Amino acid sequence: MVELQLRKRNACVIVLGDIGRSPRMQYHAQSLLEDNYNVDIIGYIETQPLDALTVAQPKCKIHELSAVPITNLTPKLQLLFKAIWQTLSLLMALISIRRPNFLLVQNPPGIPTLIVCYLYCALTRTKLAIDWHNYTYTILALGMAGGEQNRLIRLTRRLERYFGSKAHTHFCVTNAMKDDLQRNWNIRPVHVLYDRAPAQFHPIELPQKHELFMKLSKDYAPFMAQCYADLTQSGMLESTSLTQKLANGTVLYKPQRQAILVSSTSWTPDEDFGILLKALESYECVATAEPHVYPSLLCIITGKGPQKSQYEAQIAKLQWRKVSILTPWLEAEDYARLLASADLGVSLHWSTSGLDLPMKVVDMFGCGLPVCAYNFKCLPELVKHGENGFVFNDHSELAEQLRLWFEHFPTNPSIIETRSRFKRSLQQFQDLRWRENWKQCAAPVLEAFL
Repeated sequence: MVELQLRKRNACVIVLGDIGRSPRMQYHAQSLLEDNYNVDIIGYIETQPLDALTVAQPKCKIHELSAVPITNLTPKLQLLFKAIWQTLSLLMALISIRRPNFLLVQNPPGIPTLIVCYLYCALTRTKLAIDWHNYTYTILALGMAGGEQNRLIRLTRRLERYFGSKAHTHFCVTNAMKDDLQRNWNIRPVHVLYDRAPAQFHPIELPQKHELFMKLSKDYAPFMAQCYADLTQSGMLESTSLTQKLANGTVLYKPQRQAILVSSTSWTPDEDFGILLKALESYECVATAEPHVYPSLLCIITGKGPQKSQYEAQIAKLQWRKVSILTPWLEAEDYARLLASADLGVSLHWSTSGLDLPMKVVDMFGCGLPVCAYNFKCLPELVKHGENGFVFNDHSELAEQLRLWFEHFPTNPSIIETRSRFKRSLQQFQDLRWRENWKQCAAPVLEAFL
């Protein structure tokens, strides 16, 4: 026992991306800290990481990588320059960390991450664990002429497969990915570690929702009380467009309140935001024609990404009466509260490999929020149509689901019954949180490296 306590417990978590927008790897790091590891994290800091990794945490050190400089090179030369720059940056960071028992590496991106980490582990006799979220080559193929048949993509796939197979152990996000890694990549051992919502994603009561709406009303007009009479009404302390707080402290929903639809997106090509826009356009037409049947809809879309400004320009041109759209960037705490305050979630994620799952749905389920999710190969491992949400294949199916869910909102008996059934299913999902799941599936595997 004494020997186990004295044995060093050093781990290094590597994200060749924005640490703050890599929740799964942050949860890995947090779980390692809670299991008494010293943790070094290597990655970019574009978004503030979790407080648990930064605030008064002497056992955790974050090593920030230098951003890749902007160049005027051709696209292929830019990729080469980026790979060289990241290789050198990652090597310099690895030299500066505490000697780890193991590296826990996110893939993708696999190039140059897997190559550099393999060489480091071979030279230092360190164990290598890869957490497969998707495949690098399928993501790169999105922006390449010829897709997966492009020579550069075929080379990427060979490198990803070869160096990926050199790791000592592997985690992945679905059973479908585990089967593919074993059957088609000959990679073993592979352990399925499903994403689960951490404790901060949980259902909340109406007073907490009101507090969030009051906070958001300071910056976003759709949350503000609609008229001065709301604020001067006798016996009322506070008012938003959705809720009101009475003098005795009671918080109530307003009659005929607007409904909240929420989606989180990375604003990238693997999430077609146009599907949601077309579905909302259909809802606008139906709700305008029958205003007493369908409520106004406030659609809140969070996240950052390369296509955000393009779609915000489209949104600014819309002149809808029954649908309004906000695209805020929220603090982590407020994002969790928003999910718990919404009436329905939407996931537009489709997997480039068909083998990963949308983590945003996991967060929504943790908050007790039903979802409409875009259909792809392994989605049934998470979303079960008619049991904990809905699955759609195109904008017309999503539009129909929105119409049915918000018809005679919020008093439709049929939807109230469906929501109750979904709630029971989601409560079962919430019984197993990230921490408990990690201790069962990941901790024993990593402990073997000590």
